[in-house]
Amino acid sequence: MNWDIIEGKWNEYKGKAQAKWGKLTDDDLDVIKGRRVELSGKLQQRYGMAKDEAEREIDDWSRHH
Repeated sequence: MNWDIIEGKWNEYKGKAQAKWGKLTDDDLDVIKGRRVELSGKLQQRYGMAKDEAEREIDDWSRHH
């Protein structure tokens, strides 16, 4: 899916993101605001992921939503 769609409809997608990555808080999701770079950074922070691992997870998630 085009990331612009996810960003534009973040209020709809943030629940799906939290379902996938339960360590993301409501505050995290508000800060992310659909921005991919912010999501990647929060995944790295909360899950201790490397940047490339976070990017792969985001790619996989965005393809299925």
